Amino acid sequence: MKTKSGLTRFHNCYILRNRKIVKEDFWIRDGKIENPEQVFYVEQLEADITVDCEDLLIAPGFIDIQINGGWGVDFSYDSENVEDGIKIVAKKLLAHGVTSFCPTMVTSAEEKYHNILPRIKKQQGGKHGASVLGVHLEGPFISLAKKGAHMEEYIRIPEKGLKSLENVYGSLENVLIVTLAPELQGATEAIKSLTELGIKVALGHSSASLAEGEKAVECGANLITHLFNAMLPFHHRDPGLVGLLASSTKKQVYYGIISDGIHTHPAALRIASRTNPEGLVLVSDAVAAQGLEDGNHRIGPQLVTVEDGRAYVTGTKTLCGSTTALDDCIMTLKKSLDCSLEYALEAASLHPAKALGIEHIKGNLNFGCDADFVILDPKTLKVISTWISGECVYQSQS
Repeated sequence: MKTKSGLTRFHNCYILRNRKIVKEDFWIRDGKIENPEQVFYVEQLEADITVDCEDLLIAPGFIDIQINGGWGVDFSYDSENVEDGIKIVAKKLLAHGVTSFCPTMVTSAEEKYHNILPRIKKQQGGKHGASVLGVHLEGPFISLAKKGAHMEEYIRIPEKGLKSLENVYGSLENVLIVTLAPELQGATEAIKSLTELGIKVALGHSSASLAEGEKAVECGANLITHLFNAMLPFHHRDPGLVGLLASSTKKQVYYGIISDGIHTHPAALRIASRTNPEGLVLVSDAVAAQGLEDGNHRIGPQLVTVEDGRAYVTGTKTLCGSTTALDDCIMTLKKSLDCSLEYALEAASLHPAKALGIEHIKGNLNFGCDADFVILDPKTLKVISTWISGECVYQSQS
């Protein structure tokens, strides 16, 4: 058998693959996950490095598709230090097992988009931090009635379709997801155009009926932003966007869930997951206060006060994002649903990858995929180490 092949073998480990946790060796090479049969029987190679995992669990790296900031950084606000802010959050996310994320901008003034968006580049992760998949633009094309923490003075109507979006955002080059309200004038045309550009459309901050939601899905939308929050409550005669979980549309609809123990009641989590289990995508929706003490912070132009870990629009009891990291959301989801460990982990990895259409390279441990993974204590789900492209980028010190 030959060596010097760049092969690394992880031994004595459990692996989450194809919705099952199995005990078998895990092989990587050149930043990709390898098929051991190809290595053994065709190439006849031995591992250059063998890592004894001591019965720990290897799971796909977590993907956070809605995160507004953290550790004092707000992606929508600081126009002067955009690149530094991305670096800070990307680095901090590694300790939480997040290997890829979508920096999210909330409803803001046009000049903020024009100044900030061109500087949030899509980039490969590494020791410097998690990969940036593209920006998630949440607003300003949303319903006034369901604005939540978004500032009314900046909310717009996409009456000219894509042109309205381009006027507000400027370049869409770095954008991966746009959240909008489908009932607005021009929204249908915007959804079609965004989809043609390869940008994912999420429905949210909306008073849309089920029929309006279904039309949006037919036009290309495939996501719902933070289900149950900032939308019409379920009603038996018109269930609104919530009804998309069980509608007759042939397309799989994915939906973000903030499982922080605050935004969504455990019973609501159970209703959603049992109705549409494949569509559940865990998101942190974390704000700049993530990782910091209670006190005064912000989300975009809006002032935020954090009390006992709950982020409110200052002077109100209106929730505005969370202060909880994605790994904690996984634990809360598992406890709330009493679901399998496999399901809870895939809700933060495989499901978001499918929602973005990148499951062929990320979100699972299939052969040929990027070697983005996290090594966990299977009992506590504590992150032991995080790996991007086969490189250890974070190691727990305890």
